[in-house]
Amino acid sequence: MEIATTVAEVRELRAIIARRRWAALQRRPIVGLVPTMGALHEGHASLMNAMVAETDVRLCSIFLNPRQFEDSADLSRYPHALDRDLELCRSAGIDLVFAPSAEEMYPRGFETTVQAGPLSSRWEGEYRIGHYDGVLSVVLKLLNITQADVAYFGEKDFQQLRLVERMTFDFDMEVHILAVHTVREADGLALSSRNALLTEEQRQYAPQIYRALKVAADAFSAGERDSQIILGKAGHELAAWSQQGFSVDYMQVVDPETLAPRTTAQHGDRVLFAGQLGDVRLLDNIMLEEDLTGL
Repeated sequence: MEIATTVAEVRELRAIIARRRWAALQRRPIVGLVPTMGALHEGHASLMNAMVAETDVRLCSIFLNPRQFEDSADLSRYPHALDRDLELCRSAGIDLVFAPSAEEMYPRGFETTVQAGPLSSRWEGEYRIGHYDGVLSVVLKLLNITQADVAYFGEKDFQQLRLVERMTFDFDMEVHILAVHTVREADGLALSSRNALLTEEQRQYAPQIYRALKVAADAFSAGERDSQIILGKAGHELAAWSQQGFSVDYMQVVDPETLAPRTTAQHGDRVLFAGQLGDVRLLDNIMLEEDLTGL
């Protein structure tokens, strides 16, 4: 596995690896990218596994992007363990890791950014002003630097996934964005780098998120279509949160394409969730599906 820390290095090494694969395959190799902020876990591994199975040249970026943090304290708390991350990449079969510094990605004089559109105006965009501008700007840079044919993103941050898809479509970029299902702990908690910041007590309450989402999905599967009723049922599962002083920022049934709130739930809609456990922000979502077992 090769490791690059500069734009020039990653472009040179990518070209060398691609030429080797072209010679071996007798065709143009497919280049894949998994963009990450480090603190890698099995959720990231699932993205890498999907990429390894479907592409010929496999890249992973590890970059804790300061421009998507509106709170400097949140940035400083974000977990990082580069040696462990590199070992996970090596085990997954990654060919090339791009691990730049902030100065390499944003050199002196850097001033152009992507402005996220209407899809970012609510949900996380409302709570984290400028967050998605920073996300889209760094994703655009990474896609341009690596010239990836396909990039892999998890469904856990569903709004981010949709915004990246929108950006690549609007800018006519020749890259496919592929979504990978959320990976969960045995108790249902969605894997996240931020989980490492939870206290023992907070970790006990965190799985309530998925249990609440499951209640919403089960209500829809049983025939309920009124979003408020669905969300009301799910809200009972989060009662312990409020008793402990934890907060729910939003839980809403949304159209999976526009992310607009849905009054009457439909098959394929998503229930988006975000909440705070102490200083730790957790996101999750679930798809609403009809019960097809009897068909």
